[in-house]
Amino acid sequence: MNNTLLNYKRGLLAGIPIALGYLSVSFTFGILAIKYGLTVWEATLISATTLTSAGQFAGIQTMMMPGLWLDMLISQLTINVRYSFMSIALSQKLDKKFSGIWRYILGFSITDEIFGVAITEETITRSYWFGLSTLPWFGWTIGTLLGSIMGNVLPKSILSALGLALYGMFVAIVVPVARKERSTLLTVILAAILSTAFTYLPGLKNVSVGIAISICAVVSACIIAIIYPISDEKPGDEESLPEGGVS
Repeated sequence: MNNTLLNYKRGLLAGIPIALGYLSVSFTFGILAIKYGLTVWEATLISATTLTSAGQFAGIQTMMMPGLWLDMLISQLTINVRYSFMSIALSQKLDKKFSGIWRYILGFSITDEIFGVAITEETITRSYWFGLSTLPWFGWTIGTLLGSIMGNVLPKSILSALGLALYGMFVAIVVPVARKERSTLLTVILAAILSTAFTYLPGLKNVSVGIAISICAVVSACIIAIIYPISDEKPGDEESLPEGGVS
């Protein structure tokens, strides 16, 4: 029993930074959800039952266009398929008692950040995982609730400014890696070019948001994977960019 409480406490403490980050990002999701016409409780329910940031941001745009169920399916599969691979990796570290409904809890609560912390554990216990995922879930759900409420109160000018927080988050995630790895930088550039094409070019701009996101992600990733195939060399052998950017 003492080990269970200790592991839960360790997980709880490890989840605090994740929860704080989720609180701010989900606040932006709540604001955008209200902007797209969802109610406070609809937005909050989505976050409480889904827990997938990029999938939710892409999903609410598609939801505002009735009848695009196939687009929704394709875009969500493209965005969220990575969680399947994360689950497979984590399954190699689960203790013997981590079975049954606990596997469903793991599948529900796994995120990029939670995975990054959990994968460093030698053995993942049920109590540790439950502690690790508790505060991030509350942070994501409560942040959405607060953002949704503020979305009904704040002026449109402030809402537009706060909406930029999402893009700032993605920039903060991508830029450090892109500065070091040429393949990441080129993937981002190619995806941006494709996204711009789907936004402005005749014909392409008529493609739905969900399909466009899927095409941009898959095509850019496939092209760069062909140009920069993964070899058997040790990590770090890939050509790196100098500190200032592209050489």
